[in-house]
Amino acid sequence: MTDSRPGTGRCLCGKVELKASNASSHIGACHCSMCRRWGGGPFMEINCGSDISFSGEENISVFSSSDWAERGFCSSCGTHLFYRLKPTGEHMVPVGVFENLDGLEFKSQVFIDEKPTYYSFSNKTENKTGEELFSQFAPPED
Repeated sequence: MTDSRPGTGRCLCGKVELKASNASSHIGACHCSMCRRWGGGPFMEINCGSDISFSGEENISVFSSSDWAERGFCSSCGTHLFYRLKPTGEHMVPVGVFENLDGLEFKSQVFIDEKPTYYSFSNKTENKTGEELFSQFAPPED
């Protein structure tokens, strides 16, 4: 991961705290229907890789949302804490959970083909459809 830095954050009630050693300085947005249903709008996230730790883990509930990913949230206050890829342990953390937001850049959007027409971001970003995103992770054909 390039352009990374350490990051710390917490849930709304403070029962869960996180430390990410390699949080990206780039923000991504996911417009898929599951992310919008989960949070009521696009999922604005920072890729933190797999080098992340949590305190207050007894307050984290995890929901397996697909064969490849799961979503974690504080069972006390409901704050969304992460979207985690099961095969790699890579964590995408909601940007609002972090304490220091200085120097971040809105860089990419995925599932742009599922974005509703009632909102639009003016930032120039890299955009991928759901199909383009999934093909990026598809195993090579022999």
